[in-house]
Order: sequence, then C-alpha cells, then structure tokens
Amino acid sequence: MTTKTMTRSNLRMMPAFFALALGVAVISLTGHVQAAALHDAAHDVRHATGFPCH
Repeated sequence: MTTKTMTRSNLRMMPAFFALALGVAVISLTGHVQAAALHDAAHDVRHATGFPCH
C-alpha cells in the first residue's frame, strides 16, 4: 500500500511540476527575445482577440 500512496502523491504533484516547468520556459524564452519582437507579438494577439490597444 505504501507504493500506491507514493504513486498517487507523485501524480498529484505532476500539475505543479508542469506549471513550474512551463513558467520557467516562458520566462527564459521571453527573456532572450528582443523587446520589439515581443511587443509585436503581443500587439497582434490583442488585435486578433478584439482588445483595443491604441
């Protein structure tokens, strides 16, 4: 039964580990992108979703 408990515990932590890995990836990737490219990408997404930006 100890093995099943540990397995369930590890499965419960998987979303947290995934969120952490995704967060680190997003921060590290956006940290290396030029500011103009990041701004243009965000600007295009705002227009595509219908949010006014200027």
